[in-house]
Amino acid sequence: VQLQAFGGGLVQAGGSLRVSCAASGRTFSSYVGWFRQAPGKEREFVAAISWSGSSTYYADSVKGRFFISRDNAKNTVYLQMNSLKPEDTAVYYCAAGRGNPRLEYEYNLWGQGTQVTVSS
Repeated sequence: VQLQAFGGGLVQAGGSLRVSCAASGRTFSSYVGWFRQAPGKEREFVAAISWSGSSTYYADSVKGRFFISRDNAKNTVYLQMNSLKPEDTAVYYCAAGRGNPRLEYEYNLWGQGTQVTVSS
């Protein structure tokens, strides 16, 4: 069972990017969350989505700009990032878990991360 995050890259401020998280080996049956870690900073919660997709959660810093969705048929979760800012620059990780979707320690399966860089 593995999670693979991909789709990161370099984008100008104000631009958009979509990162994806694909699961291999099994289907998602839990929350899937996105976290990010900028250089010199702790990893922080970005967004999460329930298995059904009916519940979504966002950090205040990305609310209204980022949108999380999932396609269970493809076993993939997406994070659409719009109106990107330089402070969004970080390595973005996806993870699967249960419990409080905003808490990092509730996630027990992590992907390897994908770099997102926003230039000013």
